[in-house]
Amino acid sequence: MDIGSLIAALLLGFVCGAIARALVPNDAFKAMSGWKSWAASTVLGLLGALLGYWVFTGLLGIGDEDKFDWGGIIGALIGSIIVVAVGSAIIKRTGAGRV
Repeated sequence: MDIGSLIAALLLGFVCGAIARALVPNDAFKAMSGWKSWAASTVLGLLGALLGYWVFTGLLGIGDEDKFDWGGIIGALIGSIIVVAVGSAIIKRTGAGRV
């Protein structure tokens, strides 16, 4: 992986994570601010992108091996929404988000 691919993956992860966090109501990550919020969005987006790639390309056979195509971006966004919703439910259930 070259530096350009790494930067592109981080940007895709951040954008998908931020959109997913905006679309999931009352997520457990809303109380974060500053660099923690940026980091959470990026990590959740990257995990969601991996989940989306695995589901759509691996399980369903939809998509291809291109780095950035519309199917990959949509899969990453759907995966990110799933990761934010599941992660938020786990944090709320276990009480790990309480201070």
